[in-house]
Amino acid sequence: MFYGKQQEHALLVTILIMLEEFYMQKVILNNGVEMPILGFGVFQVPDPAQCEQAVSEALESGYRLIDTAAAYMNEEAVGAAIKKSGIPREELFITTKLWVQDAGYENAKKAFDVSLKKLGLDYLDLYLIHQPFNDYYGSWRAMEELYKEGKIRAIGVSNFYPDRLVDLILNNEVVPAVNQVETHPFFQQKVAKKVMEEYGVQIQSWGPFAEGQKNIFQNKLLAGIGEKYGKTVAQVILRWHIQRGVVSIPKSVHKERMVENFNVWNFTLSDEDMSAIATMDLGKSEIVDHFTADIAKVLNGWKIHE
Repeated sequence: MFYGKQQEHALLVTILIMLEEFYMQKVILNNGVEMPILGFGVFQVPDPAQCEQAVSEALESGYRLIDTAAAYMNEEAVGAAIKKSGIPREELFITTKLWVQDAGYENAKKAFDVSLKKLGLDYLDLYLIHQPFNDYYGSWRAMEELYKEGKIRAIGVSNFYPDRLVDLILNNEVVPAVNQVETHPFFQQKVAKKVMEEYGVQIQSWGPFAEGQKNIFQNKLLAGIGEKYGKTVAQVILRWHIQRGVVSIPKSVHKERMVENFNVWNFTLSDEDMSAIATMDLGKSEIVDHFTADIAKVLNGWKIHE
């Protein structure tokens, strides 16, 4: 078959877009494991039927990273959706998290087995310490062993501020592959991100849309940027995360939103756009502050089982 120059150019553009989409969808963790840069979260979806349906629809929409946690009380529903999907296990990237109540060497091993059974899986792609409280050093030793045994492809942490992250790294053998922290235009974690990059830890965003705070979906700056590309505010935010190298896990129980959130591969924010969004940073969280005594009390007192 012979192509004219115009057809050849169109074919080349199509191939380049496909290649960009393939490579942009993944990051390489510090142990060589590939992780999708955009996934699907199930925080605050405890109803089993609703959660199972949401995960099923997310998988149908193209998501391959699913993020849950023991404390979300929906691991079984996630596992049911995975099983029904028929998607080969090696194509999926499944994350769950160890809760504060189950911290410590022996407790962490037991909790891991419980989560694996609820999910109906033989191994996890990523296991995170959910909060920097209780005996997380004991938990990390257990997770290092599970990782070396091949039961987890990568281990990491969540909500670890730079001081606790670096302390954990300096006093243990395995460097966390991921640190999942609150990250969005109002709290961009610039200092924390720089520290993570220094130690080879992948930053991941929970709450990529700031949990809707400050009317973010009606923000004039973000809406104006979106108009230039024919994209929504949500799509602009996710593209901003991607271009910063931040893995994101937006949540929705509406399929049309899932599809919208995943349709972010065919445009690129300009340097001017990225600089403009950088000015939105407040430098602090208005959702949760892990440095306060009250938060430590609440999270240590939050029980997920007897």
